[in-house]
Amino acid sequence: METTQTQKPIVTLTDAAAAKVQAMMLKEGKQGYCLRFGVVTGGCAGLSYEMKFQKAPYENDITFVHNGVTVIVNQESVEFVKGVEIDYVDTLRESGFKYKNPQAKSSCGCGTSFS
Repeated sequence: METTQTQKPIVTLTDAAAAKVQAMMLKEGKQGYCLRFGVVTGGCAGLSYEMKFQKAPYENDITFVHNGVTVIVNQESVEFVKGVEIDYVDTLRESGFKYKNPQAKSSCGCGTSFS
């Protein structure tokens, strides 16, 4: 199984996002897993972000480490997620991952769907 390693991250995680991902891995007993990040069709604006834990990359995946988290992106998602910053907020008003995508033409109110 061959994967492509890149030096420069395709997406970045803020300190808060990386800490939350690592805490979730620990809580779910998935230390050593990777974070798969990509897009799937659907959502109110056409495409939605998808994040999940995965033990190892698939063939032709791109993997890189950013802020202590090994991230996997499939080739098909690269053009949609390149440059995305993943943040995590936890306030009285909202809690969850937030995505800043410089390429998104529009997004919806939920913050996880874009076009």
